[in-house]
Amino acid sequence: MSGVRLAAVSDRPLDLDVHLAAVDDPTCGAVTTFVGRVRDHDPDASTPVVALEYTAHPDVEDTLHRLASDAIGDGAALVAVSHRVGRLEVGDLAVVIAVASPHRAEAFEVCRALIETIKTDLPVWKRQVEADGTTAWKGLGG
Repeated sequence: MSGVRLAAVSDRPLDLDVHLAAVDDPTCGAVTTFVGRVRDHDPDASTPVVALEYTAHPDVEDTLHRLASDAIGDGAALVAVSHRVGRLEVGDLAVVIAVASPHRAEAFEVCRALIETIKTDLPVWKRQVEADGTTAWKGLGG
């Protein structure tokens, strides 16, 4: 049985509590989370960042599920992960990951592995919008 309890891409606001509930299990003594939020700056931006506009390939949820499963590997971790698409304002949640496992080392390792592969392998692109109206596309995963 897969330890992936939730792997979703949505244009609706993300909720950390939903992810925590999805991995709630009495066999797990450790829970780690990662929340990626839209920030108001970027090293490549000349003015403040006001929004990010995410778009995704139609197969993105299947890919997200596979990445979560790969991060778990043969381990006992449970994963809930979501990525948001559409226009996000500063402070909005773009990615939420919750990982539960019997022990903390595995929870941290799976969470870290998953966010790193999301950044490199998930077919999601973002357009960064700056205060002066300048926009720039950022590559795969953002």
